[in-house]
This record gives sequence, structure tokens and C-alpha cells, in this order.
Amino acid sequence: MNNGSEFTPRYRNYALGILFLGYVVNFVDRSILSILLEPIKQDLLLNDTQLGLLGGLAFAIFYTTLGIPIAALADRTSRVRILSIAMIVWSAMTALCGFAQNFWMLLLARIGVGVGEAGASPPSHSLISDYFPVSTRATALSIYALGIPVGSMIGNAVGGWGSEVLGWRQTFVLVGLPGIAVAAVIWLTLREPPRGMADGHTSEQANLPAPGVKDVMSTLWARVSFRHIAFAAGLHAFVGYGVGTWNAPFLLRNHDMAETQVGFWLAVVYGIGAIGTFLGGYLADRWSDQSGDRRWYLWVPGISTIMMVPVQYTAYLHGNFYMVIAALGIASILGGMYLGPSFAMTQGLVSLRMRAVASAILLFVLNIIGMGLGPFLVGVVSDLLEPIYASDALSLRYALCIAVIANVWAAGHYFVGARSLRADLETNEAQQIGAAPA
Repeated sequence: MNNGSEFTPRYRNYALGILFLGYVVNFVDRSILSILLEPIKQDLLLNDTQLGLLGGLAFAIFYTTLGIPIAALADRTSRVRILSIAMIVWSAMTALCGFAQNFWMLLLARIGVGVGEAGASPPSHSLISDYFPVSTRATALSIYALGIPVGSMIGNAVGGWGSEVLGWRQTFVLVGLPGIAVAAVIWLTLREPPRGMADGHTSEQANLPAPGVKDVMSTLWARVSFRHIAFAAGLHAFVGYGVGTWNAPFLLRNHDMAETQVGFWLAVVYGIGAIGTFLGGYLADRWSDQSGDRRWYLWVPGISTIMMVPVQYTAYLHGNFYMVIAALGIASILGGMYLGPSFAMTQGLVSLRMRAVASAILLFVLNIIGMGLGPFLVGVVSDLLEPIYASDALSLRYALCIAVIANVWAAGHYFVGARSLRADLETNEAQQIGAAPA
């Protein structure tokens, strides 16, 4: 039986690289909508509430609910094949967005993107957790999560250029089709690691039956720290997706810029954010290892989240454009630091046969609160404020300021969750030892 001996460090790094590339494609296809919202609004005659639905709730409902059953399948079958098929689906549906003739057609195409992307992260998180041991897992997951800022950077840069040069319809087609080629590379070159390989589990342990979704949910609910991780990540994502979806319209409405300029500067902002996405996992691994205190896995995102709040208010209230961009860049760095630690601790709180489903449950909470409600509620509040300010520029500005408050709440959950983290990790480790075959 395969014991994982052929999974050399070089191959593991290649696997992480190709999974990262897949996540880049994921976020290019997901984030491209933001920079195209204004031309879509003008072409299809939509309001901000409808734009918020396209960017958030409609996508998130299908993305989150399908993520759990797909993850349960990934805990039982080939994670590589599930990821490859999912990538083909979301890439094709992104291209189809360009053929939409009205709101409902575009909504259905965005739902299709959400259906496909539901099969992305849970299998990827599970694979990475079998490639890399716990001592470097948060760093590896942070490298994978770099797909978010890199994909957002490419999406905004290509979207801003494509919107002016090609039009929003052709831009969707341009960014959608390359994902099919990446899916083929993953299918042909990525190998399934033995489950539990990085944790030193025996083949007998790895071949234990995968628990059902209810069992995974019960296990996670029993971990008090996970409850706080999930709600903290959800609230953080509420702000992240809420402002991220509306940053381009905010700049276009409030700073009198061309779409290409907005795409360029937001690409710079999200590119800078990659620093924080990597640092979050790296610092959590390093400080936890040096101090012997694993609470750093929640202290790091808690500290970075609370630091974001004044920076974000500067971004949305300051009148100088370059100060706005500088503040958005700093917020982007701080905003990505929660990803690696949150994903790593979720993987560390369950047994190896629960990992894909555990990841999907975290993503369910994160995305139904964050992606589902963030962009939608910002759009609703903007529409409600517009009659007061007689300006969609000012109404959007203050809607974004209201959304930022949720980061204070998120930071509180990280700090409270840290109190029970060590005990929950020790409980899980003891249960895994007890579950080992005699």
C-alpha cells in the first residue's frame, strides 16, 4: 500500500503551487464582477440592491449549501477529481455571464459560478493538510490563500482594462475560459496523498470510515473555540466581501476615475494584501512554535482585525485619493491575516476523515454571513441612504462605514475563542489516539 514515500518535498511544493493556481482562477472568476458592476448597472439598468444580490447572496447560498455535501464526497472519494470537475463548471459559467441579456440571466449564471466554486476549497484544504504537517500547515494554507489577493489583483486589473477595451460581456468570456486548462493540469498531474500522511497516521487509521456530516457538525460544535473561529471569520468576511465588492463603485463614484485606473489601483491594493495573507499563517506558526502557546493562532487574526477598523474609516472618509489608496492597501494586508490560522485550526480540531467537511462547514458560516450578507446589505443600505444624501456616491460611502463596525465584533470572537483553543486541540488529539486500531 502507498505509504506516501514518493511524495517528496519538491512534489509537495508543486502540489501546493498548482492548488494555489487553482485558487487564483477561483478568485479571478469571483472578483471580476466587482470591477464590472458599474457598466453592468448602466447597461442592464439595475439598482444597488440588485448588484448586491449578484455579488453576494445569490452566489453565496448555492456556494455554501452545496459545499458541505461536495466536501462529504471528498472525504470518501478522489479530491483531485472533484476539484477538477468543479473548476470546469465555474469557469464555463463565468464565461456564460457574458451572454446575459437581463438581470435574471446574469443571476442564474452567477449561481452557476457559485455551484462550481463550492467544490474548490474543501478538497484543497484536505489535500494540503495531508501534504503538510501541523507545524507548517498554517503557512501552507496561507500560501494557498494567497490565491485570494492574487486572483483579486488579476481580476481587477483585467476587469478594468477589459471593461473599457472589450466591454463587460467579452471580459467575462476572457477570464472564464483559462480555468478549463488549469483544471486539466490538476486532473493529469496532481496525485492523491494517503489520508493522514503528514500526521504520521497508519494506513489502518486513514482507512477508517468517514463520519457523516452530522457527526462532523457535532464534533465541531463541541469545540467551543471553533464556534468563535467560525463567527469571527464570518463577521470578518462580512466586512471583507462587503467592502471588496463595492470598492470599485466607491472609487468610481467618489473620486472621478476611469475604470482602467480603478482596476489598476485596486490591483495594487489586492497585490499588497498578499503580504498579510502569507504573514498571518507564518507568524501564527512561528510565534506558536517559539512560545509553545497555540493561542497565537487566534491572537494573530484578532489583533490584525481590530487594527483594520481605523484604517478602513480613513479609506472611506478621507478626501485625498492617494491617502485612500494607501489606507486600502494597509487594510488589505491586515485583512488577509485571519485566513491561514482560521483554516489551520479548523483542520486541527477534527480527525483526518473529517477535514474536508470541517473546512466546508467553516466556509459555510464564513460565506453565508460574509459573501451572502456583506455585499447585499451594503447595497441595501446604500439604496436606503440615497434619498437622504441625494447622491449614490455619498450613500455608498456611509454604507461602507457602517459595515466596517462588524470587524470590532469579529476581533472579540477571536480573543474569546483563544481561551478554549488549547483544551480543544488537546481533546481532539486524545480522541484520535483513542480511535487508533489496536
